[in-house]
Amino acid sequence: MSKKLYVGNLSYNVTNRDLETMFAAHGTVESANVIMDRDSGRSKGFGFVEMGTDQQARAAISALNGKDFDGRDLTVNEPRPREGGTGGAFGSGSRGGFGGGRRF
Repeated sequence: MSKKLYVGNLSYNVTNRDLETMFAAHGTVESANVIMDRDSGRSKGFGFVEMGTDQQARAAISALNGKDFDGRDLTVNEPRPREGGTGGAFGSGSRGGFGGGRRF
């Protein structure tokens, strides 16, 4: 199991400090980061927490997944790898064989 946890369905008001405080009851929090939109500066509604040990991570998942926090039921689990590859400059290349939708 990973010590890093995905935390989803966060209220847009939740801060890094809020995440750290919430997870500290279940062990050592090495990092707690709410992901912010680069353009608006507003929370994207999810974040990541890294716990001190795998056992602490499991305890946090058991205690916090589905728990109501600030009017929302949290999703807490191991992060899943991103789907869809790297997403380079020309997209997936699925349109016309040249990528990016360019047609000649």
